[in-house]
Amino acid sequence: MATPIRSISWISLLGLLSLFITFHQTTNNNSVFALATTSTRISVTSPISNNAPIFREAPAFRNGDTCGGSTAGNTIPPERIIHVAMTLDSNYLRGTMAAVFSILQHSTCPENVAFHFLWIRHEPEVFSIINSTFPYLNFKVYRFDATRVRRLISKSIRQALDQPLNYARTYLAYIIPYHVKKVIYLDSDLVMVDDIEKLWGVDLEGKVVAAPEYCHANFTTYFTTSFWADKELNKTFEGRKPCYFNTGVMVVDVDKWRQGDYTQRVEDWMIIQKKKRIYQLGSLPPFLLVLAGNIKAINHRWNQHGLGGDNIQGKCRSLHPGPISLIHWSGKGKPWLRLDSRKPCSVDHLWAPYDLYRSSRQYFEE
Repeated sequence: MATPIRSISWISLLGLLSLFITFHQTTNNNSVFALATTSTRISVTSPISNNAPIFREAPAFRNGDTCGGSTAGNTIPPERIIHVAMTLDSNYLRGTMAAVFSILQHSTCPENVAFHFLWIRHEPEVFSIINSTFPYLNFKVYRFDATRVRRLISKSIRQALDQPLNYARTYLAYIIPYHVKKVIYLDSDLVMVDDIEKLWGVDLEGKVVAAPEYCHANFTTYFTTSFWADKELNKTFEGRKPCYFNTGVMVVDVDKWRQGDYTQRVEDWMIIQKKKRIYQLGSLPPFLLVLAGNIKAINHRWNQHGLGGDNIQGKCRSLHPGPISLIHWSGKGKPWLRLDSRKPCSVDHLWAPYDLYRSSRQYFEE
């Protein structure tokens, strides 16, 4: 059982911040600033308010006998580290914690997984919650400068899709350390039910991104009639067979991303969108414009997506046929909200075992 966190003086908090916060700047043609917070285990945590969510402490999984690393007193070789990037939003924190828990539980070598969390503002309380819930987690937190993208965002069909943090994946290659050459990007509304090392081992075959492709989907619906009517604009797909892919689960060669300046390519389409509305959704369409038909397609088992229903009403949906390695509640409906409202969809019960949240009532009863 997790030990309740006692109140701690602000002097201790200031000491924590001075010791464990560093600022660094990574530059390309335009500067992208990141705030990196080390994942060193600490004995002092920042105070957690009475209104903060409370999570159970996750066990320290040690699933493989041949993983080596810290359990044997050795440093994990860099080539064996699996880098996972996720955004960190207090509104989606419950989903993030469940996603991390699922990854660790099903990993053969969970100690080899390094997490890179992107957030917009420094929230010591959230940092402390992660520390107390996953005492042995290898992670760093980076600040994404929302001003870089805010001027480029166009209103979409759902307000949640217009938040700057949804666009952080576009800048990921310039936020995480440059020695990281490849990363798995994951949304916060999913759970992994297979060993993430299998996804990490996917051969990108020279492509920048690997993800499941869905070529049966009507690709034309992702763009407006204005786009398809403009002969110059829709020429972008000449020479490729574009298919829909979900950007919530991607293996990204961030080194190739930097070399090809894909961030600028995505931004160029966002600028066009501001001048002439060519799509309705948020951060997905510019990715499709740049990469659709030019990614490494991987097995659909790695993204059973759409379980949050549509982007307007969030209606219940069933699992797709076939094997499952990752379950994804993309769409408006989130499993924790539907479970709390006691109106869950059947698939939401697949998420519940990974939910580490406990209400304050449960906490004080213990």
